[in-house]
Amino acid sequence: MTALTNDLLAQLQGAPLQQIASQLGIDPQQASSAVGTALPLLMGKLGSNAASPQGAQALLGALQNNHSGLDLGSVLGTVMGGGGGAAANGTGILGHIFGGQQDAAQAGVAQATGLPQAQSGQLLQMLAPLVMAYLGKHVASSGGADALGSLLGQEHAAIRQQGGSGGGLLSSLLDRDGDGQLGLGDALKIGSSLLGGGR
Repeated sequence: MTALTNDLLAQLQGAPLQQIASQLGIDPQQASSAVGTALPLLMGKLGSNAASPQGAQALLGALQNNHSGLDLGSVLGTVMGGGGGAAANGTGILGHIFGGQQDAAQAGVAQATGLPQAQSGQLLQMLAPLVMAYLGKHVASSGGADALGSLLGQEHAAIRQQGGSGGGLLSSLLDRDGDGQLGLGDALKIGSSLLGGGR
């Protein structure tokens, strides 16, 4: 059970999901499936990035400087309204999370959800600030880079465990070391399983 991903997914049910669906021009059920696919990918990649002490420290700094103490609803409202600021800059956040793999991530989500790639990119841009705001709340109570790295490491491991050993599309996206531990295909399969079936 991926505790963080499931908890955030639960918090996005209802009105937030309706807003995301409306912004993307899709129905709420399709939006729910797409969000359930994209969230494990974002969480899993953050877990990968925070695996090293330097990565965890860099993420902690970003969370404390730009994302601490933010309310998910207000962040979503800012994102939907096209508001600025580092906390709502989905494109910038995705650049930090995925680096040069951002296009591949968008293509993978598009392939898994059936959304056009532009909409998949838009979905990731909307979710990235929400994930960071959510983690920012956890940082306030967890204390320090080590705790953050451990928290995300557990999430990464849970996602990897649920993903099985299968490859799938763009299977090396989340696995920079090439050790086959967690591929994008695995993360996307987990997303659909979180929602009870799906694709």
